[in-house]
Amino acid sequence: MVENIKTVAEKRNYSVLNVKSAKKVALLWLEQVRLENAVNFGLPEVDDRYHYWRVPLIGKNDEGELGEIVIDARTSLIIQDKSTNASTLEARLLGRNGTESRITNAKSNGKYELSSMRNVIALGDSEEILQDLPANSVNLVFTSPPYFNARPEYNDYIDYEEYLLKIRKIIRQAHRVLSDGRFFVMNVSPILIRRSNRNKSSKRIAVPFDMHRLFIEEDYDFIDDIIWEKPEGAGWATGRGRRFAADRNPLQYKPVPVTEYILVYRKRTDKLIDWNIRAHPKPELVKKSKIADDYEKTNIWRITPTYDKRHPAIFPLELAEKVISYYSFKEDIVLDPFAGIGTTGKAAIKSGRRFVLVEKEKKYLNIIKDEAKSWLGKNATDILTINCSPINVDDILL
Repeated sequence: MVENIKTVAEKRNYSVLNVKSAKKVALLWLEQVRLENAVNFGLPEVDDRYHYWRVPLIGKNDEGELGEIVIDARTSLIIQDKSTNASTLEARLLGRNGTESRITNAKSNGKYELSSMRNVIALGDSEEILQDLPANSVNLVFTSPPYFNARPEYNDYIDYEEYLLKIRKIIRQAHRVLSDGRFFVMNVSPILIRRSNRNKSSKRIAVPFDMHRLFIEEDYDFIDDIIWEKPEGAGWATGRGRRFAADRNPLQYKPVPVTEYILVYRKRTDKLIDWNIRAHPKPELVKKSKIADDYEKTNIWRITPTYDKRHPAIFPLELAEKVISYYSFKEDIVLDPFAGIGTTGKAAIKSGRRFVLVEKEKKYLNIIKDEAKSWLGKNATDILTINCSPINVDDILL
């Protein structure tokens, strides 16, 4: 009986286990830069010292070795700064020395490269997960951070300052992975800390204004504040305003909150927003991404809240779809570092984008994995899963 000997990749539990898988990941990147018909692969090799797969690139018309694509074997993500960039490959295909080719740095030539990331679902703390994502690999961040101690299930922080510090770290990591001049959009609202007994007052914390300070300090520019207005009566469940409604005494007046903020920030850059449109490598995608006539013309968006018994605080799919359509292009990568049950991912797929969803609670992540089957069908098996099992093709109705 022949003993089944494991490969190095299998022993190390890599996401990219073999030559075939490495070529598949590399091909996805070549398709993004539209060079799949001009380049062949050499023999991929695993470098287990650095946990890389190196995929040599060879010209189809005897141009010799043109460069290589370096893949993180543990996550299957392209390591952009170690791989040969698209412009150098183009120059070598044209017979020019790579060092004389046009530089791919966005600040030097006014172009940026499309992200090679595929759809990703990750279990874990966003602060840690984002450290492993390639720089400039995400085109939009849209999220709603967990409330600070608004409900018992969110009681994860010693005090409010610790909560803000955690959010700051994630905003900082998102800045690194966000591509030049692109947007971070956050849904956030003030919160009410209920009084512990009748002799003490409740406390309302102006969370959006503290978030603004974090974004500015972490090298983002403020763009817009959008007000999400809910239908009249939506806020009565909080109990706020009932005392005044009964007594009508001055000083007791407290309006019922029926709004939340959608704060819009842009990663600081010396380029105008129009640069992201003019320099896009695929003008046809820019054209396909144009907004229809029935767009929101003011910063007041009237959207009915959504409720789901599987999660205590979700935002409406309609809200996510609007943000994604207004602040990204087709085929862009949309990141949600507090994914919940995956509303951002569903909206991204409906809008022709890709997603990176990070969630630390396993019960919610399992819901995302299950929901992804309805979003993508059999293509859900192509989702990169980090710190969790892959999506099972046998569970998907083909």
